[in-house]
Amino acid sequence: MNHKPVYLAIYDTLADWETGHTTAHLARAGYEIRTVGASLAPVKSVGGLRIQPDIALDDVRPEDASLLILPGADLWDTGDDLAPFARKARQFLDADVPVAAICGGTAGLAREGLLDDRAHTSAVSFYLAATGYKGGERYVDADAVTDGNLITAGPTEPVAFAREVFGLLGVYEGELLDAWYRLFHDSDVEAYGILEAAGK
Repeated sequence: MNHKPVYLAIYDTLADWETGHTTAHLARAGYEIRTVGASLAPVKSVGGLRIQPDIALDDVRPEDASLLILPGADLWDTGDDLAPFARKARQFLDADVPVAAICGGTAGLAREGLLDDRAHTSAVSFYLAATGYKGGERYVDADAVTDGNLITAGPTEPVAFAREVFGLLGVYEGELLDAWYRLFHDSDVEAYGILEAAGK
């Protein structure tokens, strides 16, 4: 299958653990994963990994993408350095192209006003409330939430985050999506047999 690329935003202090399930399984499903930096300068994750962006943020166009992923990072909460990534997310949503944000990425969306009218989640409600956003009544206490083309999750839910992405893009559906989640979240051996039988 020919899929448009998935764009993974990367920046200094990127939370390494939050998107690994998502990107690995999307790549196995035939999606090209392209890393997006503010520029083409290398960034360093919170775990010390040095990552070279494939493309600069200004060159990313929603019409060329399947999805934009915004991981968490310390920088989301220490200034406005990452605000351009939230503005790019607005372009994606305005173009009806999915966005998936986890941890600090959700705070960036809140500051941009993108959670004011959408159901969403994050680490905890008061984390987002501290941004001054107007969407508190739409906060859902759940592991991950999908509202239209927007997915949100907290930092301790990388597997649920991936589940929502796979469901939205149709990578796994129904019983297979449930089995994938049970395998990677619950270590359910029976779920492995379901995926193996389906060749997944």
